[in-house]
Amino acid sequence: MPMPPTVTGLDKPLQPMASGADRAEQLGRELDQLRAEIIAARGPDDAHYIHTVIAVQRGCEVGGRIALAFSLFPPAWVAGTSLLTVAKTLENMELGHNILHGQWDWLGDPAISSTTWDWDFVTPVDAWKHTHNHLHHTYTNVVGRDRDLGYTVLRMSPDQPWRPVHLLQPLYAALLAPVFEWGIALYDLETDAAWAGRKSVRALLRDATELARKAVHQAAKDYVLFPLLSGPSALPCLLGNLTANGARNIWAHTVIFCGHFPGDVQTFSEEQLEGESRGDWYLRQIQGSANIEGSPLLHVLSGNLSHQIEHHLFPDLPSNRYAQLAPRVREICARYGLPYVTGPLWRQYASMWGRILRHTLPPRNGTRGADSAGVEPAVEDPHA
Repeated sequence: MPMPPTVTGLDKPLQPMASGADRAEQLGRELDQLRAEIIAARGPDDAHYIHTVIAVQRGCEVGGRIALAFSLFPPAWVAGTSLLTVAKTLENMELGHNILHGQWDWLGDPAISSTTWDWDFVTPVDAWKHTHNHLHHTYTNVVGRDRDLGYTVLRMSPDQPWRPVHLLQPLYAALLAPVFEWGIALYDLETDAAWAGRKSVRALLRDATELARKAVHQAAKDYVLFPLLSGPSALPCLLGNLTANGARNIWAHTVIFCGHFPGDVQTFSEEQLEGESRGDWYLRQIQGSANIEGSPLLHVLSGNLSHQIEHHLFPDLPSNRYAQLAPRVREICARYGLPYVTGPLWRQYASMWGRILRHTLPPRNGTRGADSAGVEPAVEDPHA
């Protein structure tokens, strides 16, 4: 899509807003302009940031591996496990997820490219790019199109059919957290699509083979190779690796669920995709995401997915720019009368669990909940 013309600066109010489709397009032009500003401003500071994160991540991993090699001594076990947890969290959240989005392809560095990066995660890269980068980011929170809306096992919208198994979803949602990478790996196989005939058996077998290869590699590295290299500390090293992976999984599960499933986040029907414009897509991303407020450290450890709204609007922009974008996006939302769902981690976490519990039970009298397409693209003009 060609870049639209420059719009009114953000330091002054827009001219009287149009309504309906014209207003959505006006929003789209403004957000496109904001994106263009960041693209034009990328430079050495951004490159320094990502190289610094990589250096810190690798330092933490090396330090953690060395400490766990002597983890027969409890202080070494605590230090090694803590460092390895930080390393795995940084690698998964701020590096792997964002690099695979192509956020750093503009550097032209083959070592930090979405085409060459392989992450410390069970899910094969190509499977992740398909289900996450393509399906989820294209069809965010569209019931029947976005498989990430409940990951095919959780009911997170009143428009999703209720089944008796959903009575257990609080239990299996909690059990999913410590093994989140394995749950995502199985989810990315798209076995449900194969059963429905949308994916061939050959493609399923190919993907299962690739998953098995990656799973063996990950398990052998963390649970065989490094423990054996630790000699007398083999068992505590293995437990340290298991703990680091589990803690990383719980954190990733928490951040991702709090960015997508708080109660104020909207869901949409497939019919609303008909004739969807660029501006309409932006509207859906804003209404279908939530932010987490916190310190700079929280933002880095979350892969800046604490700025989930900005990430969904601009998934290919460098993650370190989201904090800069957030107040400007929030101001735009205020002018357009759009919700900007944000709050501290504890509040988003409680709201997310409220949503899981609410949709555990069957719908009453066929009514739709408040989380189903509750905000129309053409809202009342606050300047009228």
